[in-house]
Amino acid sequence: MYPKGDIRKDFEYVLAGHCAPTLLSQKCASLVSLSRQCFPDLSFLSSYQSFLRSCGISCRLLCRCEKRVLLFLYREDQLCRQLSLKSSRRLLSSFGYPETGDPAALLSYLEGRFSESCSFPHEIGLFLGYPPADVEAFILHGGTNCRLCGYWKVYSDVESARRVFARYDRCRTYLISRLKEGTPLRELLPAA
Repeated sequence: MYPKGDIRKDFEYVLAGHCAPTLLSQKCASLVSLSRQCFPDLSFLSSYQSFLRSCGISCRLLCRCEKRVLLFLYREDQLCRQLSLKSSRRLLSSFGYPETGDPAALLSYLEGRFSESCSFPHEIGLFLGYPPADVEAFILHGGTNCRLCGYWKVYSDVESARRVFARYDRCRTYLISRLKEGTPLRELLPAA
């Protein structure tokens, strides 16, 4: 799906493919898993962090191991709104998250959940902007019996999720097509 060659261009295609809705302000956060085989040296990441910050996007390494790095991109104001929902706070509290509206503190706790647990912390769906009812149902049902599967597993409002999925698809298609035309990512994202 993505052209191979220049590591920076490869990285831009990966971001466009996995983070387009966040990059274009349609989603509070995105998670991308970078293979260490494809991206053995992430030293170039600091220049992207500065650029993304100028667009209102924060970038944080959530987890790293021998084979992969999990990179979390987020828009702090949107993430703060998502995590301050009563249903989000209640679910996060059930996993021991601190009672705070500070995204940095909540993300630090999430990082700890990655490092202390052998399993994936599925409450991350709240951080990614998924509806709290769907995150809770996913955890309750172990990912089974969903009504729709797309950017997340949907248990509640299927029609609303379909509209969101279509909007996310349009974001992804737009960014990837513009990258293929030769436009650098830096020219495609609005400044904050």
